[in-house]
Amino acid sequence: MPSSAGHHTLNRRVFLRNSLGVSAGLIAAPALANLWQASEAKAATAFAAFVDDYTTNTTANLTPETNAVVRALGGFAEIWKTGDAWNTGAPLLPEILRANVRYSERVTARRTDAQAREAFITDRQHQSYSVISGLGPLAELYRTGAMAVTAITSAPDGTPSGKISDSVPADAPTGSANGAGSTSSALGKVAELVNTVRGPFASSNPAKFSYQYPRPWRMNENSEVVDTGRTDEFGFPVYDSAVVVAPQLLRQRGEDAATDGGFPSGHTNALHLAALAYAYAVPERFQEMVTRAFEASHDRIVSGMHSALDVVGGRVMATALAAAALADPRNAELKAAARRQAAAYFQAKTGTTADTLFAYAHSAGTDTDPYADRAANERLVEPKLTYVLPRHGKSRDLTVPKGAEVLLETRLPYLDAAQRREVLRTTALPSGYVLLDGWEQWGRLNLFAAADGYGALDADVTVTLDASLGGFHAADTWRNDIDGPGGLVKKGGGTLTLAGANRYTGGTVVEAGVLAAGSKEAFGRGDVRVNGGTLVTGDHTVRVRGGYAQAGVLDVTLDRGADAALVVDGRAVLERGSKLVVRFDAEQAPRSGSTVAVIGARSLQGRFAEVSVAVDGWTAEQVFTAHGVAVRLRKK
Repeated sequence: MPSSAGHHTLNRRVFLRNSLGVSAGLIAAPALANLWQASEAKAATAFAAFVDDYTTNTTANLTPETNAVVRALGGFAEIWKTGDAWNTGAPLLPEILRANVRYSERVTARRTDAQAREAFITDRQHQSYSVISGLGPLAELYRTGAMAVTAITSAPDGTPSGKISDSVPADAPTGSANGAGSTSSALGKVAELVNTVRGPFASSNPAKFSYQYPRPWRMNENSEVVDTGRTDEFGFPVYDSAVVVAPQLLRQRGEDAATDGGFPSGHTNALHLAALAYAYAVPERFQEMVTRAFEASHDRIVSGMHSALDVVGGRVMATALAAAALADPRNAELKAAARRQAAAYFQAKTGTTADTLFAYAHSAGTDTDPYADRAANERLVEPKLTYVLPRHGKSRDLTVPKGAEVLLETRLPYLDAAQRREVLRTTALPSGYVLLDGWEQWGRLNLFAAADGYGALDADVTVTLDASLGGFHAADTWRNDIDGPGGLVKKGGGTLTLAGANRYTGGTVVEAGVLAAGSKEAFGRGDVRVNGGTLVTGDHTVRVRGGYAQAGVLDVTLDRGADAALVVDGRAVLERGSKLVVRFDAEQAPRSGSTVAVIGARSLQGRFAEVSVAVDGWTAEQVFTAHGVAVRLRKK
């Protein structure tokens, strides 16, 4: 199929001769490994950042000295020693490579017929089309607006008679296009952005030719390539391998083993590139697009065509390449136009606004949106970040690669570039995973987690949400469990919800807008002060581990329970002008005449200047207790 991440039949020895300046046939494996080690050492100090050098990823450049992608994947050279031919490489960390092949063996042995069929569709469908399903309720609207079509909608019962490629069906509307769709369509800028991110410098072939790591179905558990001397019914050599390729894909296997390397996976690279481009243009489905890319990439292992390490390598290079394309000044106008076009199109088609499109994009259940369950998405993604890689050593802090923050530019638009880098740093995987710890450590970035805001506040953070700008500027939720010694200051008229079990100790200050609790431990373990704006407890008891001071508004939802809406471990102070807004739990509303605790504290000073009930026909009178304040509720 047409793809910048497709395969080219090229002579491996010519590539090595051109890139190393000598005949590859005369270089023994140890000498070649020494060349790699020298190049890697130089790459650590002497080269431009990946985002400034990504255009070196061409088939004319096959060494870490000449190719930014090969450098970014340099951790693989610690696992695998490239030989002087496709079948003469050797394990450097045999326990990892053995686990890698065994994983493929297990997955393909347990594969169901339905999984084999799905793996065929993922293999043959254009990758830019395949990931559109991650848009959920917006997916069909996108396909229609972009005029995106595919010829691969089902899988054959057995092995097809020949090779199959995606194309534009004969009955498709005039102007339809494969992949992301037509660049002259109503969503043409989005399609163009996807194509650009998957542009001429995004191929996996240079790295494949460089590392020469065979496909799993050509290898045994000892990472040896043993040709049995037999051929199968399709004329392919039979290797000593227990990895079983899906029957629908037996004819799709590469015929020239010398140019058909496994690492990194080109399909995985393309799937993640396309998904991150869509996620930039439609950030309302950011996490779901990331999830879709991980899910589809796993199909490469299910199919038997790639190993777990191949897939990890494809994801790592795609993360770096997507950031490079989006950070490239030449693409600045295009990416902004794609974002504007997507927002305007989807709002018009769904009757929503910038503030309500997110809700529409998450309005379907799992019966029609396979990515509707965020917790299930997290369970799908988390183990696939590392697969078979063990972790060794103590954690080292991450220096976020230059330009990586652009990946969150539309998902966290209210943060500045430095803050987005902190989000990436504090949500990243720990160090110690070989391959992920390669040059610039792109493999440590966890974009799924980063979409949920900070993982730690290592210094005080001020966040300003401007509701007038709409979308995520108006309202957003941070779901990570945030720790660290820093504190949070909330400004601006928008609403920020903290939904994690937070442990940051620097305190919380509300200056304007709304700061809402999405969990009992939302506000960490420091003091909480409401200088202005509103603090919302929601429909559960919220704990303040330090002291509490209020000059703004406290908004609580009360039920029939005995616990206070806000439990303060220290002293609570209600300053002049402080207000209370009372709401009722819809399922356990308090009874008329009951007294319900609002604040429970070690001691309380002051009183609310105003108490109101956001339920028609009710009144509330504040009542002071030995350790706080309650309200006596009456129905008029």
